Amino acid sequence: MESDERQKLVIDLMDTFVRLTGAKPGGGNPRRYLWTDAFAVCNFLELHRLTGEERFIEQAICLVDQVHEVLGRHRSDDERKGWISGLPEEEGREHPTAGGLRIGKLGKERTAAEPLTPGEEWERDGQYIHYLTKWMHALARVSEAANDPKYLRWAIELADVAQRRFSYMAPSGERRMYWKMSIDLSRPLVPMMGQHDALDALITYRELVLAEQRFPEERFPDLGPAMDDASSMCRIGSWATDDPLGIGSLLDCAWWAALMDDGSGVGLLRRIAAAAVVSLGALGSLDGEMPASRRLAFRELGLSIGLHALESLNDRIDRDKADGLLLDQIEVLRSYSPLGRRTESFWTDPRNRRNPMWAEHEEINSVMLATSLMPGGFLELWVPPDRTAVVKRAP
Repeated sequence: MESDERQKLVIDLMDTFVRLTGAKPGGGNPRRYLWTDAFAVCNFLELHRLTGEERFIEQAICLVDQVHEVLGRHRSDDERKGWISGLPEEEGREHPTAGGLRIGKLGKERTAAEPLTPGEEWERDGQYIHYLTKWMHALARVSEAANDPKYLRWAIELADVAQRRFSYMAPSGERRMYWKMSIDLSRPLVPMMGQHDALDALITYRELVLAEQRFPEERFPDLGPAMDDASSMCRIGSWATDDPLGIGSLLDCAWWAALMDDGSGVGLLRRIAAAAVVSLGALGSLDGEMPASRRLAFRELGLSIGLHALESLNDRIDRDKADGLLLDQIEVLRSYSPLGRRTESFWTDPRNRRNPMWAEHEEINSVMLATSLMPGGFLELWVPPDRTAVVKRAP
């Protein structure tokens, strides 16, 4: 697909997202979902960068405001009202992420008296830390694009409260993290630990701390303890997975870890790359034999985005600085690049988007396809220009 066609399709997909969710001023009863909205913000920023049209950065900022106004508050069907942080109205507006942000699921959260039913829990509201980290990243990207420290402050305040509320000391003496918390962050809804949550947190906190250097006159909350806590959780466990979306997340983390590396994080990067090698080896070939009507596009496109991150890493790796093991891992991972191109090509064919399964998840599918087609807004992040890293700076 030519670049002009690609850009036109991305604009069409994002227009669909805006229409379906009311993501515009005066949209009326906007439907917000934190994961999708985080990717959407990055897509609008990339469209602004590529076209220079102010409407796209205005759309990104409008979406940020909507997310905070909707997901930073209690649900309309909840007897509790106001900001989920419990802050007074005006203070809550100044610190909209101080209590975290709701997922945006349609179902009400499970009460403390109700038993956990895994199938139903997927449809219930609450907070996920891996959604919060995506929103932190989106806010950092807006802060850079708008040159406004306000958005970075909101991201750091969100990181601070998330790490404090989601993490706990297990009876074994290990630091752990709940997979899902209640809307007000007062109790765990799912006590298990997400496989990549600590890694997502650590990578994102590092991004935010680096981004602080853009605003040397500002004083931000100290994320040092949060980084140390997340880092301690990353010392144990396996990151290998056979979930396409999870593999994509691993590849994203590999790219970001390399981009931010100052020479001390090569061990972490090698661990991520090793997990990705095992994961892709176990994955095989996605659902290539299944019809579109039985495939979850957004999960496959998550992998496609990650494979774009891999291509960026391969293209910009500084082979004079990277060690041999890491280069070998990247070479193995490169062999999977055609899988990403096939996946993207499949979902850009409009015939494969005309089925009930696509329509059922059209908002997230449209946004994730747009990100895969134009991944720079999501994959790039700001690092100090004089920082020594294992990847070469973009020209």
